[in-house]
Amino acid sequence: MKIPVFTGSCTAIITPLTKDNRLDYINLAHQLVFQIENKIQAILVAGTSGEASTLEIHEYEALVDFCVKYASGKIKIIAGIGGNNTAECLKKAEKSALLGADALIMTAPYYNKSTQEGLVAHFTCVANAAPIPLILYNVPSRTSIGISLESYMRLSEHPNINGVKEASGDFSLISKLRARCKDSLHIWSGNDDNTIPIMSLGGLGVISVAANVIPGEISTLCDLCLSGSFSAATEVYTKYSTLFENLFIETNPIPIKKAMEILSLDSGFVRLPLVEMSKPATDKLISSMKACGVLL
Repeated sequence: MKIPVFTGSCTAIITPLTKDNRLDYINLAHQLVFQIENKIQAILVAGTSGEASTLEIHEYEALVDFCVKYASGKIKIIAGIGGNNTAECLKKAEKSALLGADALIMTAPYYNKSTQEGLVAHFTCVANAAPIPLILYNVPSRTSIGISLESYMRLSEHPNINGVKEASGDFSLISKLRARCKDSLHIWSGNDDNTIPIMSLGGLGVISVAANVIPGEISTLCDLCLSGSFSAATEVYTKYSTLFENLFIETNPIPIKKAMEILSLDSGFVRLPLVEMSKPATDKLISSMKACGVLL
């Protein structure tokens, strides 16, 4: 049995940016403190929510280095290493490990749309060389390619592939994955609104966008599921369900950065090609924040 990288809640942390488009380390430090104080188990740095696709390589390395130095020993640090350029993913994997990250997360290759055989080879190439555990990321809504059950079964045999962030929404696939692979491939929800059903199937937690603003509540939700208290977990979920939905009313991380701005959590700006959230979407987001008590 593989020891999971983490159990419970992980925040897919945003990358705070100044008005002149620079990394904002002061506010990143504030966010790390906020996450640690609210008992989040891990953070994912430079993932989709962290605008990884528009980070320069020196920025990427600086973000991982800062998070490790600031929070290592208090919280697990998982570094996003991208997806469609295998050689580049491998370079990031090696550098992140040298900087002290605890694990890596890697999407299926997007745009070039490999076959399942190519997908397995892509993940295996990095897992073979990476000195720290690798988590797969299945998000076909963004990548246009999903990981099949057969590919999961093959990848689960690799000793350095620890698990998967499952954001496909395909519960038939997820239930079969759990039944076939068991603890040889751990499962974490990749969507806040899928956390309870995935954990009821044996998932170990969630890699959460909403935890940027409600880390304590997401921690509680996961703890309740892990203890088998699904009825109580459902009450927590029901309270925040509309917020979970509206945090994806426009492309992530536009809504979560807007929510953080509204709450004075100093998220900063988004980078092109992402743009400021529209007023109609902002109004819906604010309404859901008020309805669940996040915004008074």
